[in-house]
Amino acid sequence: MKKYNWATLGCGVIANELAAAMEKKGEKLYSVANRTHEKAVQFAEKYGIEKVYDNIDQVFEDENVDIIYISTPHNTHIEFLRKALKAGKHVLCEKSITLNSEELEEAINLAKENNVVLAEAMTIYHMPIYKKLNEIISSGKLGDLGLIQMNFGSYKEYDMTNRFFNRNLAGGAMLDIGVYALSFVRWFMTSVPDQVVSQVKMAPTGVDEQAGILLKNKEEEMATVMLSLHCKQPKRGTIAFDKGYIEIFEYPRGQEAVITYTEDGHKETITGGNTKDALYYEVEDMEKTIDRIGDFTYLEYTKDVMQIMTDIRKQWGMTYPEEEK
Repeated sequence: MKKYNWATLGCGVIANELAAAMEKKGEKLYSVANRTHEKAVQFAEKYGIEKVYDNIDQVFEDENVDIIYISTPHNTHIEFLRKALKAGKHVLCEKSITLNSEELEEAINLAKENNVVLAEAMTIYHMPIYKKLNEIISSGKLGDLGLIQMNFGSYKEYDMTNRFFNRNLAGGAMLDIGVYALSFVRWFMTSVPDQVVSQVKMAPTGVDEQAGILLKNKEEEMATVMLSLHCKQPKRGTIAFDKGYIEIFEYPRGQEAVITYTEDGHKETITGGNTKDALYYEVEDMEKTIDRIGDFTYLEYTKDVMQIMTDIRKQWGMTYPEEEK
């Protein structure tokens, strides 16, 4: 494959993992851009990155940049997506890729107009365990899908100024952790859910603190999702078929699943990939897509999930400041 110059826009936790992923490939990030120049310089020194921009817009103007990884807060994504895609850069954007389906549609159209690849950095679509499970399910040995149950609960202190509860930073359970659960549901469901109902508990800041979601598609496959930012839950996914069920823990970056067969109760452990290499798999799939080895972006799934999240928030009457302009 061709060697691509990657730039990171943002230098937080995910950017550090991206730098480590590039090192696993035997490469380095080409450049770094960040709102705070001093942090960008420190990041570059840490990973031996040669190029640091004085201001963010220079990354879009740099003709040597092939791919930009955006890992800034959710509400800034569309601004940077517009600039990057119009500049002809391929973009891998941290989840949630945009605030809503309208912004995503705009970004997708820009990518098409400029003949570049756009993808969401959703680990579930790239971890080897999920591709392996799909092969097992497609073989028919588990029978027909009936029900998916998803849990994701993290305990965050009631600090209404941090990003999890901050409406001005697109906080809330849906965009932060719900996107994982719904992407899992979409990955395994035969078609997109067309019936969705939900309940929500709002935080004092006006973002969703806790939610329960029920989904069903035209095949009558069903799913339940329980989310919370203030109640710890196991990150567990259960996929139930008529001949057995699959359990996978720590599913956002899963590497092991257990199948229990209905007839005799025996168990089978399936392994694939490594949790710590999550960003490496994303980088590999992105580059393979650009090289036209195949389409590994699963952008249609991203669209489906974003539409579900957008519709649910409309049901709740919950908006972000950027959506009220």
